[in-house]
Amino acid sequence: QVQVVQSGGGLVQPGGSLRLSCAASGSISSIKTMGWYRQAPGKERELNALITSAGSTNYADSVKGRFTISSDSAKNMVYLQMNSLTPDDTAVYYCNIKGRRSRWSGTDFDSWGQGTQVTVSS
Repeated sequence: QVQVVQSGGGLVQPGGSLRLSCAASGSISSIKTMGWYRQAPGKERELNALITSAGSTNYADSVKGRFTISSDSAKNMVYLQMNSLTPDDTAVYYCNIKGRRSRWSGTDFDSWGQGTQVTVSS
């Protein structure tokens, strides 16, 4: 089984910063992509940032220049550094990791973290 556990989040004032962490464990052969999504009340879930095993990154326009995604392949971890936060960033944030299970099972996986609330308010 592939498990994804995330941490971080909380309440922060506008202009503040938060760092989210996410770790995958289990029968993992390789990881293809790691990403961060968020879902605000009444809205669809949206991709904020994505990083590939080759190190390529993509950001949504709404977070570009403020958020930074990074990874530690040796630990199967991904991080999201969020700076200059605004109330529009308030949402539940989800970590997503895609990859390949161990050789003997040999199937793809697409696993999500449990989600964590980020609230930006005075």
